[in-house]
Amino acid sequence: MTPRRTTLVAALAVVAAVVGLTACDGRPAATASARPASAVARSTDAAPTPDVTKLLVFVVENHSLTQMRRGMPWVSRLADRYGYATRYRAITHPSLPNYLAIAGGSTFGVTDDDPPAVHPVHRPSIFGEAVAAGSTAAVYAEGMTTPCRTTDTGRYAVRHNPWTYFPDERRTCRRFDGSLDRLAPAVDAGTLPAVGLVVPDVCHDAHDCSLASANAWLKAQVGAVLRGPDFASGRLAVVITADEDDRHHGNRVLTVVAHQGLDHQVVSAPLNHYSLSRSLADVAGVAPLAHARSAASLLQAFGLTT
Repeated sequence: MTPRRTTLVAALAVVAAVVGLTACDGRPAATASARPASAVARSTDAAPTPDVTKLLVFVVENHSLTQMRRGMPWVSRLADRYGYATRYRAITHPSLPNYLAIAGGSTFGVTDDDPPAVHPVHRPSIFGEAVAAGSTAAVYAEGMTTPCRTTDTGRYAVRHNPWTYFPDERRTCRRFDGSLDRLAPAVDAGTLPAVGLVVPDVCHDAHDCSLASANAWLKAQVGAVLRGPDFASGRLAVVITADEDDRHHGNRVLTVVAHQGLDHQVVSAPLNHYSLSRSLADVAGVAPLAHARSAASLLQAFGLTT
């Protein structure tokens, strides 16, 4: 064989080897020893996941895990991208005691949806405790016309705004429990609070409107948060949950946790609203309230530190 022919054969062999490692769509073909690029990155040069110092919670109304997965495609994709819990349950029915459980670590014996004038809770809330300890807290309530409003108006339902039920914290509530209009500036400036709750109106939380409407609203609102500097820093975790199910699925609701350190994580540990309340206390650096003291931490269940 001449030197020129030998060189040509060798070149063709190299080309064949490259083609053999490339799929027809231009991507590298799988090999027995190949690992996903993400796994390689995590094992070699990934930076440690920072502690979570901010937690922002969005609440949907009256739908189960299965209903939310089927009826909220963007939220479902978010759950698959970051993480979600499969055994997260609300505490009871109806709505209000579940919100109180998140805010105060207890239902305080409430079994209905009556307003704050009927159910004043003379105990601390996680919002008030955070502010008193020198941390930060805020509620962003869609449709609320005056800060810390204690009665319904339009599509604003006070039963979904739990801080209003703690009259001993009224002055602080009036400072930091305001309208949804304050959310976007805080997101853009990277000044979201340590303890944050977003309260959609009764259409956008899927109480009076469809899950599709809630899904579109969350895509816009949560999507903006995920593009903000707080989330990019890894200091912020975002939770989407439901106050309760429709009373036909054992009160099991979809609870999504989005954070830069999570990747397709599914948590099967039993969790509930007290677990969420405990995590809110953890990011604020205060003691968990009431039943949240003995609850498993939602963030810790996902491997996140505070």
